Amino acid sequence: MNGCAITVAGANLMALGSGALWWPQERILTVSDLHLGKSERIARRGGAMLPPFDTEETLRRLEAEIDALDPDQVICLGDSFDDLLAADAIAQEARPRLAILQAGRDWVWVEGNHDPGPVDFGGTHLREVHHGPLTFRHIAEQATGEVSGHYHPKARIVLRGRPIVRSCFVFDEHRLILPAFGTYTGGLWTSHAAISGLVGKGAQVVLTGKVATRLPMPR
Repeated sequence: MNGCAITVAGANLMALGSGALWWPQERILTVSDLHLGKSERIARRGGAMLPPFDTEETLRRLEAEIDALDPDQVICLGDSFDDLLAADAIAQEARPRLAILQAGRDWVWVEGNHDPGPVDFGGTHLREVHHGPLTFRHIAEQATGEVSGHYHPKARIVLRGRPIVRSCFVFDEHRLILPAFGTYTGGLWTSHAAISGLVGKGAQVVLTGKVATRLPMPR
């Protein structure tokens, strides 16, 4: 498995190179900020005409993690759709694939700032999820045991003499911020006060990619 073991509020987790979070003991897979339908939303609002393959690629990567891990529960940690009109626009493409992924497991859509209303794609729609020592919500509230998303953290480091930019997990012993799992998603540097102010001085990152890498958080 391409991932790094981390511990948050006493829960032993795996930060995977794909950007997904795996909780082996509870068999829970968590992904954040899928932003399905983002290319459609950008085009609809008069922005750049991006190749409309982001939903396909994001779902393909999600399918790969679910096939590999066979989780009992999947938590989508908010901003799963770029907005509610985007959800309607991609329904024909996404609905059957999501139905297959949801079959036989508990599926939770945590509400985000892009998709605050109910989403008619199966599963359960909740503001936040409490499980053992962890609380899963979209935007951090600086609570112990909090697993959140929203900020799309990314790190800029020099590794073996080469500059590298990667999306990343940010965590300390009390809380964790997930990277965006979606294909067309930007990011916020870990040095930004919105992120650095949420974690302690000893915070670390796990860089996503072919080899997940754990490092001190760049500030």
